[in-house]
Amino acid sequence: MKIITQSVSFTADQKLLKYIEHKISSLENYFHQIIQADVYLKLENSGQIRNKTVEVRLKVPGDTIFISEKKLKFEAAVDAVSDKLKRRVIKYKQQLRSR
Repeated sequence: MKIITQSVSFTADQKLLKYIEHKISSLENYFHQIIQADVYLKLENSGQIRNKTVEVRLKVPGDTIFISEKKLKFEAAVDAVSDKLKRRVIKYKQQLRSR
């Protein structure tokens, strides 16, 4: 699986990029036909709190799975996105088997 990470309006550090790669690549344990993962990191100003948004678009054969999550830290958002993607990938795999 190819993982492309883009950070909007800031530069992400290597530690965060490796963390994202580790979490997203673990999805291959559940479905090995994932083609590509596009990860977008964004900072959002809403008052005094700077929310961190993580959006992931997984390209799988015949479909695209998109998940977005906002948290106070990127690591927490990546964890939440990873958990949601895991459930969606398992559901997608079951749908393929039932066809």
